[in-house]
Amino acid sequence: MRIVIKVGSSTLTHASGQMNIRRVEKLCKVMSDLKNAGHEMILVSSGAIAMGLGKLSLKQRPTDDPTKQATAAVGQCELMYTYDKLFSEYNHTVAQILLTGSDIEDDGRRQHFRNTLSRLLDFNVLPVINENDTVATEELGIGDNDTLSAVVAREIGADLLVLLSDIDGLYSADPHKDDSAVLIPIVETLTAEIMNLGGGSGSMLGTGGMSTKLKAAEIVTAAGCDMIIANGADPVILYDIVDGIPVGTRFLGRRQSP
Repeated sequence: MRIVIKVGSSTLTHASGQMNIRRVEKLCKVMSDLKNAGHEMILVSSGAIAMGLGKLSLKQRPTDDPTKQATAAVGQCELMYTYDKLFSEYNHTVAQILLTGSDIEDDGRRQHFRNTLSRLLDFNVLPVINENDTVATEELGIGDNDTLSAVVAREIGADLLVLLSDIDGLYSADPHKDDSAVLIPIVETLTAEIMNLGGGSGSMLGTGGMSTKLKAAEIVTAAGCDMIIANGADPVILYDIVDGIPVGTRFLGRRQSP
């Protein structure tokens, strides 16, 4: 399978903003093993700003663009150094791709991105993709990595998109506020009722929430790709997902008629 894995800041870091070393190491080990098994793996990774906070000893996420971009510049170096080091331990080469909204919206640049990504997979490289937070602004940015990962999955013709987050999946109501909320295991159609289950933003360190994940589901399922929302607290869950064991919430891609 060709699989896109998206990990959010809350999965990669502790609440302090410092890297969750044990979890990141396990993520790289599991992804390397799945790659060894013959799957094509693409990682869409948040965490540049979150890691920059820790490196710069900042107490909270910046609100102004210059500080946000400077923090991302510092954090992105740390992020890619870590991935390069950990994946290299399992003899896998990584490549960094940083994107902005214009890279996706412009037909020519989008085709160049698609060509580059395809060639990297031909070379058996594991691409690591993030939004280019050092130059992106609200007007130029994609906005969140849930959407970015969906666009990547669509453009590269992925079989599966997995969003690893700090929640088990899509619930019938907010599980933090409603004890009667139940996990929805399968979503066959993105109805208005399902879309209305999207809440606000996610953790303090991240930019996404359930609403961005549902937006991602719209993008990939329309392209015929399945999507799963699962809890990334233990990356070993990826084995179950690849083996077809029910995990989290699976959104079924729209299959084309023969």
